[in-house]
Amino acid sequence: MFRWYYPDFVWKIPTTEPVIYLTFDDGPIPDVTDWVLQQLKIYDAKATFFCIGDNVVKNPNVMQRVLDAGHGIGNHTHNHLNGWKTADNALYYNNVQRCQQVLPVQTNLFRPPYGRIKLGQAAPLLPDYKIVMWDVLTGDFERYLSPEHCLQKTLKYTQAGSIVVMHDSQKAWHNMSYVLPRMLAHFTERGFRFEVL
Repeated sequence: MFRWYYPDFVWKIPTTEPVIYLTFDDGPIPDVTDWVLQQLKIYDAKATFFCIGDNVVKNPNVMQRVLDAGHGIGNHTHNHLNGWKTADNALYYNNVQRCQQVLPVQTNLFRPPYGRIKLGQAAPLLPDYKIVMWDVLTGDFERYLSPEHCLQKTLKYTQAGSIVVMHDSQKAWHNMSYVLPRMLAHFTERGFRFEVL
């Protein structure tokens, strides 16, 4: 990843505490997000959900359940825009703001879909948002990766202060539903806690 190119973005939280920052992109989605919430509750884990505005509009009850469970919320654009494929920077900014308007709570956390954003798109966002990336990408959305591969990769690279990306989406369901409970169990047994960004 291009950490050197985007030094103002948040890639990891500096800490020696046994804390992991679990994040979910692309929801809220009926059934999938609800299942994630159930798993998190079992381990008393908190996460941050980077939500697509269009999904918030379509699924307000699911969105409310995320908030009621005490999880954090981030902005993930209104229509899951790929910044590298969006030529108009103003259109990108307006799509972020459109998402912000439909979120039930205000947030200063933003994650670009696919992790792809141009410097010209980031510049007007940085005064108001922390642009949150990650240091552990589970790969749950990759259909060519096996669930066990995703799990082992996640366990290997996650450490104190890690920002871990999963997806509460239908596309990622096969891998995510395997990785999440096993990851939560693994790190909880080792004294880690999961907190909101």
